Amino acid sequence: MKIAVCIALLTAMAGAALADEIPLVQRRSGYSFMSADTKAMQDEDTANPGMLSVLDGEALWTRKAGAANKACADCHNDARVSMKGVAAHYPAFDKALGKPVDLEGRINLCRTNHQQASPFAYESSELLALTAYVARQSRGMPITAGGDPELAPFIEQGHALFMQRQGQLNLGCTNCHDDNWDKKLAGSAITQGQPTGYPLYRLEWQALGSLQRRLRACITGIRAQAYDYGSPELVELELYLMTRARGMPVETPAVRP
Repeated sequence: MKIAVCIALLTAMAGAALADEIPLVQRRSGYSFMSADTKAMQDEDTANPGMLSVLDGEALWTRKAGAANKACADCHNDARVSMKGVAAHYPAFDKALGKPVDLEGRINLCRTNHQQASPFAYESSELLALTAYVARQSRGMPITAGGDPELAPFIEQGHALFMQRQGQLNLGCTNCHDDNWDKKLAGSAITQGQPTGYPLYRLEWQALGSLQRRLRACITGIRAQAYDYGSPELVELELYLMTRARGMPVETPAVRP
């Protein structure tokens, strides 16, 4: 019954006129839509389950790996200094590749190019932990992604994907997160989809997860074929969403319902 109600509500949204982009003064983190109990869980590091992964990431930071027998710390020293503010401007343009890479992609490039190690699998505990540890160093800092002029065409492609209707429900991201935010869908709050806290601990997952995991879940929810992890489309969507959240503080590791 709940699935049927969700489909009916989403289908009704598909027919709604598109709203304008959310004004800067109205942009809100998903944190503001949460219950007091869930907010308290995020706010207190000893209660935040995502901090367990951050601790794992801290251990990985100093662990030597690959044929080069090097650790992240061998190049970047103390992450509390060298990684401060880094996550706030990702995805970033990679000149060698000629395209944007997200933070997970950058970590894997470092593993293959500098540690001469195999890349971590997407959604692996290692990649999530190291990403969360790096992003944790930017907590509280404003998101600055998208400032590089080289990123302009990729931001536009991400915006087009955000607006594009797809799947059996004929919905785009904008139908929920621009047109219907602060409403309810089957009893749950519809947020603005601001990516301020990834990787984050989602109570529904009972685990830490990446922004790409969340995007794939949304795409599957509208009965469309989800893009592969690491695909250009998901990175472009990430990039657009981060530029849409520009100026909002990083919350990693956030907690969400």
